[in-house]
Amino acid sequence: MALGSGGGAGRLTVNGLPVSGGFLIGYVHSIYKAPTAEVFTVEGRRFTMRAVVSENESVLDYYALEGARSRTRTGAWLLRLAEPATYEELSLLTTSIGRRTLLAGGRCLPLFPDAGAAEVRLAVELTLEARSEACGAPYNQSLFLNAE
Repeated sequence: MALGSGGGAGRLTVNGLPVSGGFLIGYVHSIYKAPTAEVFTVEGRRFTMRAVVSENESVLDYYALEGARSRTRTGAWLLRLAEPATYEELSLLTTSIGRRTLLAGGRCLPLFPDAGAAEVRLAVELTLEARSEACGAPYNQSLFLNAE
């Protein structure tokens, strides 16, 4: 989506990753070692967490959120939140163990450091230069590609 931004056209992004209607925050759950994603929609400069999808149903229990559970066509567990949470910005703690990664449109933007931990702030912005890379494991599997 191209938008005017004073000095020229920009793209709607989350931390530089182009988003068109939504994105995922993918990670490997630290307790269950299961690939998991939080599913977000984007409206203007705000984003809303709508669902959680994981290979392991216990991850959905870990969130302790109300909502409707189902299975995706690929067999993953999906929790659609009864009360979606909306943000203008969100701070996350990221580690090389969980490998939190933004995913949108089949592209990835790693948020984690090479070692240790880092705090990352997510926000929707207009960006002139978008950044991303091809998604590698585990983010190239159907759990992530079909959850958007």
